[in-house]
Amino acid sequence: MMKRSIKQQLNAKLTEMNMNLANNYKDLAHDALKELDHMVEDFKASGDLKEKDYQKMRQMVDDYNRKLADYHH
Repeated sequence: MMKRSIKQQLNAKLTEMNMNLANNYKDLAHDALKELDHMVEDFKASGDLKEKDYQKMRQMVDDYNRKLADYHH
């Protein structure tokens, strides 16, 4: 189980990205996804994100990357 503060930060960025997708803000959605990706990698590198949680978040980020691959102007 990941720390509450880490989970809140990741969920906040995920919520931001989903809101941007829902409102059709393509550039902001891509930016939020990039930030989420960096956050996941940074938390993993610092040891704040355990391997099990990392794999779960990595899969989610990769899924969104595939979904947003053709999501542009």
